[in-house]
Amino acid sequence: MQEHPLVVILTFKKEFKPLFTIMNRILTLLLVFFLAINTTVHAEEVSAPASATTEQSGNLIIHITDLKQIVGQLGVSLYNSSKGFPGNYSAVYAKTLKKVTGTTDEILFTNIPYGTYAVSVLHDENSNGKLDTMFLIGIPKEGIGVSNNPKARRGPPKYDECTFTLDAKQYETTISMRYF
Repeated sequence: MQEHPLVVILTFKKEFKPLFTIMNRILTLLLVFFLAINTTVHAEEVSAPASATTEQSGNLIIHITDLKQIVGQLGVSLYNSSKGFPGNYSAVYAKTLKKVTGTTDEILFTNIPYGTYAVSVLHDENSNGKLDTMFLIGIPKEGIGVSNNPKARRGPPKYDECTFTLDAKQYETTISMRYF
């Protein structure tokens, strides 16, 4: 005698419930992270706001490595607080867009006041101004990177693990791009 299809589905769901719960949590975290990043990147300004003083400010040189393709543009965002990091571009201190010209690139932010910062980078390969992700699961289709290159884990990196202190006339850091 054949069981009713609803009984089979309920039995299947009951046996694999722990797996579904874990996968559901992972997908939810990824979706939240990538929805936050999925905003339009707009700006070309790379200097600090006019209120920055030149007496206690420096230049920030960001070396970007491991770009997969020489297409599209780089969206580089500089944050001076955890608010919005890493993907809310309306909360950045300074940001810029730059056409990709090689598998490595360099960005210069000038006249940045001394302080604590973090950087996020988006390799917008199709130049549509946003991070493209895989349907439903939210895994990025384009490259992403953050300062200090923290080890990849579930969800977005934390601001505190990506911060550095600008306390000299020039600070250099390298960000390795990641593609999933």
